[in-house]
This record gives sequence, C-alpha cells and structure tokens, in this order.
Amino acid sequence: MTMSDVYDLLVIGGGINGAGIARDAAGRGLSVLLVEKDDLAAHTSSASTKLVHGGLRYLEHYEFRLVRESLKEREVLLALAPHIIWPLRFVLPHHAGLRPAWLLRLGLFLYDHIGGRKLLPPTKGVDLREPPHAAILKPSLKRGFEYSDCWVEDSRLVVLNALDARERGADIRTRTECIALEREDALWRATLRDASGETQVQARAVANAAGPWVDEVLRRATRANAPAHLRLVKGSHLVVPKLWDGPHCYIFQNGDGRICFAIPYEQQFTLLGTTDERFEGDPNEVRISDEEAAYICASVNEYLATRVRPEDAVWSYSGVRPLYEDEAASDSTVTRDYVFEVDDEGGAPILSVFGGKITTYRRLAEHALEKLAIGGEAWTADAPLPGGDMPVAGHAEMVERHAWLRQYMRIEDLARLVRAYGTRIADIFGTEEAPLERGKRIAAGVFEAELRYLRDVEFARTGEDVLWRRSKLGLHLKEADREAIARWFEA
Repeated sequence: MTMSDVYDLLVIGGGINGAGIARDAAGRGLSVLLVEKDDLAAHTSSASTKLVHGGLRYLEHYEFRLVRESLKEREVLLALAPHIIWPLRFVLPHHAGLRPAWLLRLGLFLYDHIGGRKLLPPTKGVDLREPPHAAILKPSLKRGFEYSDCWVEDSRLVVLNALDARERGADIRTRTECIALEREDALWRATLRDASGETQVQARAVANAAGPWVDEVLRRATRANAPAHLRLVKGSHLVVPKLWDGPHCYIFQNGDGRICFAIPYEQQFTLLGTTDERFEGDPNEVRISDEEAAYICASVNEYLATRVRPEDAVWSYSGVRPLYEDEAASDSTVTRDYVFEVDDEGGAPILSVFGGKITTYRRLAEHALEKLAIGGEAWTADAPLPGGDMPVAGHAEMVERHAWLRQYMRIEDLARLVRAYGTRIADIFGTEEAPLERGKRIAAGVFEAELRYLRDVEFARTGEDVLWRRSKLGLHLKEADREAIARWFEA
C-alpha cells in the first residue's frame, strides 16, 4: 500500500454531480482527485430521460426556486455544450377530466417567464386535429400546447465534465472504489481499491457525490449510525421502434397526477418514460419490472392512436434517483432539489450531496464549493465543455467542414460523430489537410481511431462503456459488430 500527495479535494462518485464538482474545483486551481467505483455515469446519470429542462410539473409542488434555477441553467448549458444539448419542442395535449386548460396555460406562462428565457421559442397553442398530430394522437384530443425544453446526451455530459477536469489538472480514476475514510485532524485519509490493489491518499476536504451510496459513504466517514437522508426512487424507460416522423415530442398527463414523455430517440426509435417507484434493493442491480413496463404503455396508450405493448420494446433501462428524504407522501412528489450536509466536526470537512437533477449540476457544483469555502471564483458559466466551441451555424456547418470524411463513412455516421464530439472530432480524425491515422474499421461506422480516442481520452475501458454510455451504438449495431468492439477493448 502506497501513500500519495495531499489533495485539496477528494470527490467520491463519477456521476454528473461528482464530475461537475471536480471540474469546477480543478478550474479554480485546486488539486482534485475523483474516484468512481465503476465507469463514469455507470448508474443514475446514464439512466435519465435525457432532458435539460425546468421540470414543468414541479410548479404544482411550489418548487419555484428549483424550476427558476433549472430554466436559467437550461440556456447556460445549451450555450456551453451545443453538440450534445439541443432544443426540443414538446406538445402537451389537454385531456378532459385531468388538469383544466386554464391551469396548463398558467403553468406554461410561468414556465416561459420565471427563468428569463432568451434563446428558446415561447409556448403556443396547437390544434391537435391538424397534421402532424391528427395522425399520431387519438381523435378525442383536440387542443394542446407546445413549449420548449432541451435534450442532453446525459452520459456524455458526465464524461466531458470529467475530461475537462483532467485537462485542468484533476486526477480522474475510474474503477477505483473508496473503501475507507478516516479523519485525521485537518486531513482525510482515504483507502482506495482498484484492480491493482489498495492505495491510500490524503485530502483536505471530501465531496461525497456517491449518488445512491451517499449515505453509506457518509456513515463510513463519520462512523456514526446516522439516519438515512435518501429516498431511493426507481425510474424506468422503454425504447420502441419509431412511432412517428418529425422532431416534436409529447408530454402526456396521467390519471395518477404524473406525466409520461414520448421523445424521438436515436433517429430510429421513440423513448417512453418514466416511472416513480420506491426502491429498496441493490442499486447495482436495478431493472425495469413488468408492472413498470405495463404502466408506461398504459400511459401513452391513453393518447396515441397506435397501441404500444411492452413486447414492442427493443431496449429498456432503469436508474435509481437518490432523492433527499423530505417525508413526502408520494414518490412522485418528493423534492428533486439538491440538499447538502457538511460535517466538519473535528477538522477536515466532508460535504454530502443529496438529490439534484442533471439540469442543475453546474450550479450545484458552485454551491458545493461555496459550502466547503475552498477555491477561487466561480468560472464555469461561460466556459464551453470539450468540443462545445461550435460555429454559430452549429452541427450543419461542422458536418460540412468534415465532409471529406464521407469517403470513408455514411453521412449518418459523420452526423453521429459531430453530435458526439463537436469540434473534438479533429482530435480523432485530424483535418483534410492533416488527416490522422484512422486505423481499420472495427464495426459499421466505427474506426479504430475513435476507439483509441475513447480509451485514451474519454476513460472508456470496455465495449459496454462505448456502446451504451459514450454512445448508443448498442442500439444500432449488429451483434457481430458489438462483439468486435468488445474484443478490441479486451485485446
């Protein structure tokens, strides 16, 4: 067992909150170590509905601060990572017998105005009896509203924050678990375990962003039988073959007060979800239940003209939301806001993060460092994430700039690369004037150069890391291609 230098901050957890805190801290000049027991975004942060949004339904629960902060962050993040975040238009049908139309109008008026919307178009009324909705929705649905939110490639958002943290000096260690934490006056001594054995490091402060395991890490550190602060709530999604043409999304009201999204996904599919179900098992082993799949289908079948069945799903995924326990009666109404607990009894502080949502991760990181009272000034509000320094014309111009790659790949493959890497695509393939070695084609649309980049730069270690987190190629590639990528990493 070896001992390393002393870090200013040890971050435990490689989800969006941990990666965001590590990036912010590294940019303030702090020495930072982030440890994640699995892959980056291996759990909750890769199992979201993939939205950067204000949370329209949170207005019903009077969470105005959370919605306002989320709406402001929606446009900040859109500017920082336009390659992986882009605008969506959602259609909210009015369902007779559920929320009245006047209440929907009021909620959407607030949604348009409390966050200082500047970039995205406002709400408008829509006639659902007109194309394209008439062919998609049931004839009984006659009117609705259309409003703006944003899409995000959630796993890539985590990876890009970790990558930027490393480029600013942070030490990022995946497949590394913190198995012990001991406070020694002004320092923490942490025991880390990876495939090569155990190592000890010291840190002046700890940010516990372990998601579903945050209570476990806190008890390990304080050695106190503290009460649980978490309510673990499972959310599941179904991916089915594309249900309609066009880029618009739907948000459906359910009779139980919840909502369900139906979103065009990966060009060929539609994403449906989500659920809210109390979870008491092992967060490492979370899967959709038959009841959840039936619930999602029943929710969308209230609205869609084409019936959806659980057996139509080509893929499903589930995650556990580590929500702060506020004693709400319903799992769907427990707060999505974030809460910090700082323990600095006896010297070195540990800050634990409870709750939170992808949209507010950047502000959460700023607030966490304020709570710990370490580092310099906030800086992340106008610093693009890697690849995010895109031209004004965005994706179309980037595709045109790299049209020379069309001699090697389909336009769909080039569009995927631009969406994933933005301006960093040049780090993978170079330029037309100075191309980099592509290597052999490993799978359809996938060259060795991209896999090398994902391994050497983006922390990928297995085929699963690439197929289901750095991308969603797992949905598109044949089994032989998926196996070829897995073998490349094994080799």
